[in-house]
Amino acid sequence: MQTGPLIGSGRTADVFAINEAWVLRRYRDGRDASAEASVMSYLFNKGYPVPRVAPNAGSELTMERLHGQTMVEALQQGTITPQEAGAILARLLHRLHALPARISTDPADRVLHLDLHPDNVILTATEPMVIDWCNTTEGAPALDWGISALILAEVAVSLRMEALVARTILVSLLSHVEQSIDLTRALEIRSANPTLSQSEKRLLQEAVALVRSLHPPSAT
Repeated sequence: MQTGPLIGSGRTADVFAINEAWVLRRYRDGRDASAEASVMSYLFNKGYPVPRVAPNAGSELTMERLHGQTMVEALQQGTITPQEAGAILARLLHRLHALPARISTDPADRVLHLDLHPDNVILTATEPMVIDWCNTTEGAPALDWGISALILAEVAVSLRMEALVARTILVSLLSHVEQSIDLTRALEIRSANPTLSQSEKRLLQEAVALVRSLHPPSAT
Protein backbone atom coordinates (compact mmCIF):
# COMPACT_ATOMS: atom_id res chain seq x y z
CA MET A 1 0.00 0.00 0.00
CA GLN A 2 1.17 3.52 -0.83
CA THR A 3 1.90 5.35 2.40
CA GLY A 4 2.97 8.80 3.48
CA PRO A 5 5.54 9.83 6.10
CA LEU A 6 6.52 7.84 9.16
CA ILE A 7 4.65 9.34 12.12
CA GLY A 8 5.41 6.86 14.91
CA SER A 9 7.60 3.90 15.85
CA GLY A 10 7.52 1.34 18.63
CA ARG A 11 9.64 -1.64 19.52
CA THR A 12 8.13 -3.85 16.83
CA ALA A 13 6.18 -1.70 14.37
CA ASP A 14 6.10 1.59 12.49
CA VAL A 15 3.09 3.81 11.79
CA PHE A 16 2.78 5.64 8.47
CA ALA A 17 0.30 8.34 7.51
CA ILE A 18 -2.00 7.50 4.61
CA ASN A 19 -3.98 10.73 4.80
CA GLU A 20 -5.63 12.82 7.50
CA ALA A 21 -8.15 10.08 8.26
CA TRP A 22 -6.12 6.85 8.13
CA VAL A 23 -2.76 5.39 9.12
CA LEU A 24 -0.99 2.12 8.36
CA ARG A 25 0.66 0.16 11.17
CA ARG A 26 3.29 -2.18 9.73
CA TYR A 27 5.31 -4.74 11.66
CA ARG A 28 9.00 -4.78 10.82
CA ASP A 29 9.07 -8.59 10.80
CA GLY A 30 6.17 -8.77 8.34
CA ARG A 31 3.74 -10.14 10.92
CA ASP A 32 0.12 -10.59 9.85
CA ALA A 33 -2.08 -8.13 11.76
CA SER A 34 -5.45 -9.53 10.69
CA ALA A 35 -6.16 -11.17 14.07
CA GLU A 36 -5.36 -7.91 15.85
CA ALA A 37 -7.66 -6.06 13.46
CA SER A 38 -10.49 -8.50 14.21
CA VAL A 39 -10.21 -7.88 17.95
CA MET A 40 -10.15 -4.12 17.45
CA SER A 41 -13.20 -4.25 15.20
CA TYR A 42 -15.04 -6.33 17.78
CA LEU A 43 -14.22 -3.87 20.55
CA PHE A 44 -15.06 -0.83 18.39
CA ASN A 45 -18.49 -2.30 17.66
CA LYS A 46 -18.99 -2.85 21.41
CA GLY A 47 -18.28 0.84 22.06
CA TYR A 48 -14.79 0.42 23.51
CA PRO A 49 -12.38 3.30 22.73
CA VAL A 50 -10.15 1.83 20.02
CA PRO A 51 -9.34 3.24 16.56
CA ARG A 52 -11.72 2.19 13.83
CA VAL A 53 -10.19 -0.42 11.53
CA ALA A 54 -10.59 -0.11 7.76
CA PRO A 55 -12.71 -2.88 6.18
CA ASN A 56 -10.78 -5.49 4.22
CA ALA A 57 -7.52 -4.15 5.58
CA GLY A 58 -5.64 -7.35 4.79
CA SER A 59 -2.50 -8.49 6.60
CA GLU A 60 -1.41 -4.94 7.47
CA LEU A 61 -3.36 -2.83 9.94
CA THR A 62 -5.07 0.19 8.39
CA MET A 63 -6.87 2.16 11.06
CA GLU A 64 -8.31 5.50 12.02
CA ARG A 65 -5.77 8.27 12.51
CA LEU A 66 -5.99 9.60 16.05
CA HIS A 67 -5.18 13.19 16.98
CA GLY A 68 -3.94 13.95 20.45
CA GLN A 69 -1.09 13.41 22.89
CA THR A 70 -0.01 10.06 24.16
CA MET A 71 -0.46 9.77 27.90
CA VAL A 72 3.34 9.90 28.22
CA GLU A 73 3.46 13.23 26.36
CA ALA A 74 0.62 14.59 28.48
CA LEU A 75 2.49 13.62 31.66
CA GLN A 76 5.69 15.25 30.40
CA GLN A 77 3.86 18.47 29.61
CA GLY A 78 1.80 18.49 32.79
CA THR A 79 -1.52 18.14 30.95
CA ILE A 80 -2.50 15.38 33.38
CA THR A 81 -1.12 14.27 36.74
CA PRO A 82 0.30 10.83 37.47
CA GLN A 83 -2.68 10.17 39.76
CA GLU A 84 -5.05 10.96 36.89
CA ALA A 85 -3.04 8.72 34.56
CA GLY A 86 -3.39 5.78 36.92
CA ALA A 87 -7.13 6.37 37.24
CA ILE A 88 -7.53 6.52 33.44
CA LEU A 89 -5.63 3.26 32.97
CA ALA A 90 -7.81 1.62 35.61
CA ARG A 91 -11.02 2.84 33.97
CA LEU A 92 -9.86 1.51 30.61
CA LEU A 93 -9.14 -1.90 32.11
CA HIS A 94 -12.48 -2.00 33.92
CA ARG A 95 -14.33 -1.04 30.71
CA LEU A 96 -12.48 -3.68 28.70
CA HIS A 97 -13.17 -6.42 31.20
CA ALA A 98 -16.86 -5.51 31.41
CA LEU A 99 -17.27 -6.79 27.84
CA PRO A 100 -17.77 -10.48 26.98
CA ALA A 101 -14.97 -12.40 25.33
CA ARG A 102 -15.06 -12.51 21.56
CA ILE A 103 -14.21 -16.21 21.11
CA SER A 104 -13.96 -17.99 24.45
CA THR A 105 -17.05 -19.73 25.79
CA ASP A 106 -15.81 -19.50 29.38
CA PRO A 107 -18.04 -16.87 31.01
CA ALA A 108 -15.13 -15.71 33.18
CA ASP A 109 -12.86 -14.92 30.23
CA ARG A 110 -12.50 -11.46 28.78
CA VAL A 111 -10.53 -9.77 26.00
CA LEU A 112 -7.12 -8.82 27.44
CA HIS A 113 -4.84 -6.10 26.11
CA LEU A 114 -1.67 -7.28 27.89
CA ASP A 115 0.30 -4.10 27.18
CA LEU A 116 -1.81 -1.28 28.58
CA HIS A 117 0.52 1.48 29.76
CA PRO A 118 0.84 5.25 29.17
CA ASP A 119 2.53 4.96 25.76
CA ASN A 120 -0.45 2.97 24.44
CA VAL A 121 -3.13 5.50 25.34
CA ILE A 122 -3.89 8.50 23.10
CA LEU A 123 -5.74 11.37 24.78
CA THR A 124 -8.02 12.56 22.00
CA ALA A 125 -10.45 15.47 22.31
CA THR A 126 -13.26 12.94 22.75
CA GLU A 127 -11.79 10.38 25.16
CA PRO A 128 -8.68 8.30 25.86
CA MET A 129 -8.15 5.72 23.11
CA VAL A 130 -6.26 2.44 23.47
CA ILE A 131 -3.77 1.43 20.77
CA ASP A 132 -1.27 -1.39 20.10
CA TRP A 133 -3.27 -4.59 20.43
CA CYS A 134 -0.54 -6.93 19.18
CA ASN A 135 -0.41 -8.87 22.48
CA THR A 136 -4.16 -9.27 22.86
CA THR A 137 -5.63 -12.59 23.94
CA GLU A 138 -8.54 -13.84 26.04
CA GLY A 139 -8.44 -15.00 29.62
CA ALA A 140 -8.72 -13.86 33.23
CA PRO A 141 -8.70 -10.08 33.82
CA ALA A 142 -6.28 -10.60 36.71
CA LEU A 143 -3.51 -11.13 34.14
CA ASP A 144 -4.20 -7.80 32.41
CA TRP A 145 -3.95 -5.98 35.74
CA GLY A 146 -0.75 -7.87 36.53
CA ILE A 147 0.90 -6.95 33.23
CA SER A 148 0.01 -3.25 33.49
CA ALA A 149 1.17 -3.08 37.11
CA LEU A 150 4.42 -4.87 36.33
CA ILE A 151 5.25 -2.64 33.35
CA LEU A 152 4.80 0.46 35.51
CA ALA A 153 6.83 -1.11 38.31
CA GLU A 154 9.69 -1.89 35.92
CA VAL A 155 10.06 1.83 35.24
CA ALA A 156 9.53 2.71 38.92
CA VAL A 157 12.50 0.58 40.06
CA SER A 158 14.77 1.74 37.24
CA LEU A 159 17.19 4.65 37.17
CA ARG A 160 15.13 6.46 34.55
CA MET A 161 13.97 10.02 35.12
CA GLU A 162 10.37 8.82 34.96
CA ALA A 163 10.78 6.42 37.91
CA LEU A 164 8.94 8.54 40.50
CA VAL A 165 6.16 9.37 38.07
CA ALA A 166 5.75 5.67 37.21
CA ARG A 167 5.55 4.75 40.90
CA THR A 168 2.83 7.34 41.47
CA ILE A 169 0.86 6.06 38.46
CA LEU A 170 1.27 2.51 39.79
CA VAL A 171 -0.04 3.46 43.24
CA SER A 172 -3.02 5.18 41.63
CA LEU A 173 -3.72 2.20 39.34
CA LEU A 174 -3.57 -0.29 42.21
CA SER A 175 -5.94 1.82 44.30
CA HIS A 176 -8.64 1.01 41.72
CA VAL A 177 -8.07 -2.75 41.64
CA GLU A 178 -11.08 -4.63 42.97
CA GLN A 179 -9.73 -8.16 42.57
CA SER A 180 -6.58 -10.25 42.67
CA ILE A 181 -3.83 -9.59 40.16
CA ASP A 182 -1.84 -12.34 38.48
CA LEU A 183 1.79 -11.37 38.93
CA THR A 184 3.06 -14.93 38.52
CA ARG A 185 1.90 -15.27 34.94
CA ALA A 186 2.68 -11.60 34.23
CA LEU A 187 6.29 -12.21 35.26
CA GLU A 188 6.51 -15.24 32.96
CA ILE A 189 5.22 -13.22 30.01
CA ARG A 190 7.48 -10.23 30.62
CA SER A 191 10.51 -12.48 31.14
CA ALA A 192 9.89 -14.09 27.74
CA ASN A 193 9.37 -10.77 25.94
CA PRO A 194 12.05 -10.60 23.21
CA THR A 195 11.88 -6.79 23.03
CA LEU A 196 13.17 -6.41 26.61
CA SER A 197 16.92 -5.98 27.04
CA GLN A 198 18.84 -8.07 29.56
CA SER A 199 19.18 -5.03 31.82
CA GLU A 200 15.41 -4.56 31.72
CA LYS A 201 14.80 -8.21 32.51
CA ARG A 202 17.11 -7.98 35.53
CA LEU A 203 14.68 -5.47 37.06
CA LEU A 204 11.69 -7.78 36.87
CA GLN A 205 12.02 -9.45 40.27
CA GLU A 206 12.46 -6.08 41.96
CA ALA A 207 9.43 -4.80 40.05
CA VAL A 208 7.33 -7.76 41.23
CA ALA A 209 8.40 -7.11 44.82
CA LEU A 210 7.34 -3.47 44.50
CA VAL A 211 3.87 -4.38 43.23
CA ARG A 212 3.44 -6.94 46.00
CA SER A 213 4.50 -4.40 48.63
CA LEU A 214 1.91 -1.94 47.36
CA HIS A 215 -0.87 -4.50 46.85
CA PRO A 216 -0.24 -7.33 49.34
CA PRO A 217 -3.81 -8.57 49.99
CA SER A 218 -4.54 -9.60 46.40
CA ALA A 219 -1.18 -10.00 44.65
CA THR A 220 -0.31 -13.51 43.57
